[in-house]
Amino acid sequence: MVDHEVDATAVTAVVDADGFDRRGAGVAAGGVLARVRAGAGELTGALRRVAEHVLSDPEAAARATIVELAERSGTSPATITRFCRAMGFEGYADLRLGIAAETGRARSAGWTVDIGREIQPSDPLRRVLDQIIAADTRAMHDTAALLDLGEVERAAVAIAGASRVNIFGASGSALVGEEMQFMLHRIGVAAWAWNDVHEGLASAALLRAGDVALGVSHSGQTRETIEMLAEAGSRGATTVAVTGFPRSPLAELADIALLTASQATTFRPDALSARHPQLVVLDLLYIAVAQRTHDRAHAAFRRTAQAVDGHKAARRLPGNTGTGEGASR
Repeated sequence: MVDHEVDATAVTAVVDADGFDRRGAGVAAGGVLARVRAGAGELTGALRRVAEHVLSDPEAAARATIVELAERSGTSPATITRFCRAMGFEGYADLRLGIAAETGRARSAGWTVDIGREIQPSDPLRRVLDQIIAADTRAMHDTAALLDLGEVERAAVAIAGASRVNIFGASGSALVGEEMQFMLHRIGVAAWAWNDVHEGLASAALLRAGDVALGVSHSGQTRETIEMLAEAGSRGATTVAVTGFPRSPLAELADIALLTASQATTFRPDALSARHPQLVVLDLLYIAVAQRTHDRAHAAFRRTAQAVDGHKAARRLPGNTGTGEGASR
């Protein structure tokens, strides 16, 4: 059944479209589907049905007229127009051309085979591996399209000049945060990763202007992470969010929002499939910090590498036993 009414969700989405555009200012033309994926989770009703239909078969959506897309999604042409505006497009023609260009590039690149296909219990490991690689590749491309490099620059400058960096996350996001803490620590940046809300809040309360707090949450709705980042912000610290949703509570709270995409598969829902894109974004941020503190970072990395070098296993040369003068490191 085709809907012909203007629901409250549609009106809200149009009103909020400008806010979405500000967060997604760095979205390239090649990131149309990434933009739709990022916004779909925040839509309901008719607009959500349009987003789900576009994502389920982008090539068919690119070929459809506005009337055909409305009929297939059970909505109306007016809803399609509102959806386009909510996603930051002037009209359906812009959305359609963007999807057509993106699906064409992806098809020629050959890395979208079986994207969206559920992994079956009987699938051989080769197919499972191909599916994981395809999904992660798409998520990486979508993340590159969503990411605002200007925001990465701002975050890198803030961290490079910070006396202390706190990183907050829970569950899988905590593991990602610990990886970032490890990288920053190796180049001499005083960084701590917290996943316990009591310890994290206590540490956040000691931050001040010039410090940085970074919160990692794919959904942007993890209460503990939001609380810790809010406490840090109230103390004057610069706050950075790494999340998949530009209008999530965490993103709205943060001074800087770094957006990531995900591509769910069987046994790997969004929260799990978001790990690799999150690591890519944080790796980029880490490199950007190292660039801006080059001399200090280089010296710190050399000293930390030398400190652990003695614990590496001895390398055995052909023909020796690994002991005495023939052994080397």
